[in-house]
Amino acid sequence: MKGEEVVFVSGSDSHGTPVSIEAKKLNVSAEDLAFKYHKIIKDLHEKWQISFDNYTITHNPTHIEFVQKMYLDIQKNGYIKEKEIESFYCQNDNLFLPDRFIEGTCPHCNFEDARGDQCDNCQKLLTPLELINPRCAVCGNPPIIKKTNHWYLDLPKLQNRLAKLINENANIPANARQMCLNSIAEGLPERAITRDLEWGIAAPFKGAKNKTIYVWFEAVLGYVTAVKEWAEKIINEPDKFDYFWKDLNTKTVYFIGKDNIIFHLIVFPGLLLAYNDDKEEGERLVLPYNVSSTEWLMYENQKFSKSRGIGIWIDDALNLAPLDYWRFNLIYNRPEKSDTSFLWSEFDNNVKLLNDVIGNFIHRSLTFIYRQFNSSIPKRIELDEIDKKFILKINNISTSIGKLLDNFELRKALREIVNFGREGNVYLNDKAPWHLIKKNKVAAGQVFNISAQAVYALAILLGPFIPNTTKKILDYINVEKPLDQLSWESIKDGVLKEGHKIKVPKPLFQKIDIEELVKDLNNLRKIKKGEKDLVSYDEFKKLDIRVALVEKVEKVPKADKLYKLSIDLGTEKRTLVAGLAEHYKPDDLQGKKIVVLTNLEPRKLRGILSEGMLLAAVEGDNVSILIPDKDLPLGAKIE
Repeated sequence: MKGEEVVFVSGSDSHGTPVSIEAKKLNVSAEDLAFKYHKIIKDLHEKWQISFDNYTITHNPTHIEFVQKMYLDIQKNGYIKEKEIESFYCQNDNLFLPDRFIEGTCPHCNFEDARGDQCDNCQKLLTPLELINPRCAVCGNPPIIKKTNHWYLDLPKLQNRLAKLINENANIPANARQMCLNSIAEGLPERAITRDLEWGIAAPFKGAKNKTIYVWFEAVLGYVTAVKEWAEKIINEPDKFDYFWKDLNTKTVYFIGKDNIIFHLIVFPGLLLAYNDDKEEGERLVLPYNVSSTEWLMYENQKFSKSRGIGIWIDDALNLAPLDYWRFNLIYNRPEKSDTSFLWSEFDNNVKLLNDVIGNFIHRSLTFIYRQFNSSIPKRIELDEIDKKFILKINNISTSIGKLLDNFELRKALREIVNFGREGNVYLNDKAPWHLIKKNKVAAGQVFNISAQAVYALAILLGPFIPNTTKKILDYINVEKPLDQLSWESIKDGVLKEGHKIKVPKPLFQKIDIEELVKDLNNLRKIKKGEKDLVSYDEFKKLDIRVALVEKVEKVPKADKLYKLSIDLGTEKRTLVAGLAEHYKPDDLQGKKIVVLTNLEPRKLRGILSEGMLLAAVEGDNVSILIPDKDLPLGAKIE
């Protein structure tokens, strides 16, 4: 949107030890398991509108070939050495245990579940032999020690250059900078590149039979190969790879959690430096411009834990609340400088913030234009000081928010956008056009002309954060160009010209019932665990399920997903409210016989009393209403 050329890539690091461990436990192939989860993750990214140009998987020919050639170059440049070492071996599983196959107590902080490569508690890089009370991650038995050969990256040879790179890069966050400089000051160890693993990229070194490249020494190269794959196979412009990765004007930025800082600011740039050593200018791969690392996100002041059911999984979240509510909350509370906890109370407050600040300003402005000015942007007259001050804010807002985004202060940028929405409400309150219109309609119209420019500004500013909301705003103000064709710099006073027609505005957000959301979350957890509340036959007999005819289907105002159904049960007629608008057209339902639970306690939805519930089968996004396969009389009971 700022006119920069951007390629956005990532991928599933399929050769990770967790894949190998899980595959062994399930007795399936690691490759099948990796591709299964890759597809799930890729689909979830698409649902969350994370707009990768290429979300790849590291088990692909482009990546494997590039990694093997790159390591031969690094070896030729004198940064790789072979050593015989002592390594843990599990007699029970009959295999050498790579570092992530080893768990034990950290020698630095006494954390009992440290891995053989790193402690998740204190972030120290480890070697397996440093662990206290080591155990096999597969079977839990203590391993023995055996000798084996491995190939090592000579990080000590690179540490002065890495320290210089980190010290001279002003973009690196303070937490990441200090962590890396501390590690370098302690002295970087030589790090094993190879592992005794069946699953992974075969090590290309002479004599390295049955050795694979350690996942962290090839997964980080996936940033390089994902662009190569994108250039060669997705857009069919191979030269774009060199254009992005070998041009000194390229800024490479990495978004990570703090547990991956060492791998992105020491291991990865170390590999790039070692590879670039014999390369001419124009052939060297560019070094990191920024590693935008975050601290931990917790859940209600506890660490996320799959085993203990603490947290919200990405696939469940969209069943609980709309996408933009999640995107807004996660960035509004992004843990940029310190650990942050997700709190349901804050989630509730942030949805109210969206509704009361941004939604309120936009809806007030557009509704007034639609009703009082025949849906046309009113004309301007002479500006007063209040007008000029707000117009100045509109004209400068894209620059100020843009600077924050350039510095990767996403949280602050979003909070400043909310503040801009507040200023819009203050402007309306100061000008009080609902009073002014009684005396001077033209003067009141000017207020809404200026407010409309602010509405356009909010649409553009919110685009990177909550894109579905932006689409709605652009539709309401009748801007037909899609977001990706609208310039960030297009935000300026007067972009919506006098006489420009807008559409019928609707509320952008709805408040939520947090108690109901938490109940729904708990139910989803039970389903995932396979827990079922057993129902006795006597309890089941209490359900009064009958056949009904759908006589009329109407859209529910201000609710995109809901239909109001008028049904005939033979002896009486009722109204149902059902969330079927995304799955059925009105004509698909009208005249059909359906199955209805009739003795459910009535409940008001969007002000309409729903007197029952129709039954449907649901699998993911696929919804199918239950229809009797024979012509039964209305009111027939289902038992």
